[in-house]
Amino acid sequence: MFPERLKKSGYIEVICGSMFSGKTEELIRRLKRAQFAKQKIATFKPTIDKRYSELDVVSHDEHSISCTPIKSPSRMLQIDDDVQVVGIDEAQFFDESIIEVAQTLANSGRRVIIAGLDTDYLGKPFGPMPGLMAIAEDVQKVHAICVRCGNLANHSHRLSQSKKLVVLGEKDIYEPLCRECYNKAMLEDKEQD
Repeated sequence: MFPERLKKSGYIEVICGSMFSGKTEELIRRLKRAQFAKQKIATFKPTIDKRYSELDVVSHDEHSISCTPIKSPSRMLQIDDDVQVVGIDEAQFFDESIIEVAQTLANSGRRVIIAGLDTDYLGKPFGPMPGLMAIAEDVQKVHAICVRCGNLANHSHRLSQSKKLVVLGEKDIYEPLCRECYNKAMLEDKEQD
């Protein structure tokens, strides 16, 4: 169906969205489909993410796939030559070097599937995600449901008062909100400061 050169071409897919939108769930689903098709995979996540497991990528629905926790994206370049698919979760926590690493992996003929938050709790583009989205052949934005009104949510509103950019947490610290509810919540947060 495809010319031989297209079969061997690598490419980059990015799955992005807010907290609780199903990014990791979709990453796991794609990786498991590749495994079912007898493709060798390698999965990575940043060492900072220890919420569910140190050696697994785990979705909020508790689906999981084994992974290698790494500090530096360059570690991904040390994978076996026969790896066909590379999965990367929580990409927003890596530095900008992940962009070049993803390019190198795709240019070597691999499918690279990346999941991460596209914006931080302030609604600003998060880390290397804008660059990864720019170089990807396919970008899928997934949405949660706004916990306040039921519309599609594309913002991660932080419930804690911490001003640190990175605060790992669950529903006790973050809630998915639509644009309107997020803007209202941010005004309320400013009034409390």
